[in-house]
Amino acid sequence: MEKSEEKPGWRKGNFYVNPYLGGLMLGLVLLATFYITGRGLGASGAVKNTVVTTVHTLAPAHAESSHYYSKFLSTNTQPMNNWLVFEVLGVLAGAFLSGLIYNRLNFRIEHSPKITSRRRLIFAFAGGMLFGFGSQLARGCTSGAALSGMAVLSAAGFITMMAIFGTAYVFAYILRKNWI
Repeated sequence: MEKSEEKPGWRKGNFYVNPYLGGLMLGLVLLATFYITGRGLGASGAVKNTVVTTVHTLAPAHAESSHYYSKFLSTNTQPMNNWLVFEVLGVLAGAFLSGLIYNRLNFRIEHSPKITSRRRLIFAFAGGMLFGFGSQLARGCTSGAALSGMAVLSAAGFITMMAIFGTAYVFAYILRKNWI
């Protein structure tokens, strides 16, 4: 009797949500966010609130006298009690649980054999810093500017998405030797 080929199991790390179903689910979450909060999705606000809280904890006099930080501090509200902070915590918890359930959770630095782990970390850190700086200049991250903008059929949302992907393709081509 010929041994039948074993189908990959969902616990072996090869289960992924159908991208069309995932897109539909993301659209429904975005629609619910608009309905419940009156705004779209975005993550940069959570980072900003974390920075404001950190500065206020380490140097309260500076934070209270700063024009930028002080507008997020008041006696009625705390920066970390913002729904965007809970959104990001939920995304992190969901990613962790997904990796744990589907056996994809590992703690290693993936990189091309052509570069070192250190170089990969430096480029990842630099990219994250540039992305964070850019999101503050743009007054929002890509999910807020592009995804939420496109959801309300804003021309700026579509232009932003084209600029994001266009820039990504150019930089991916220029920096491709860092991962392939």
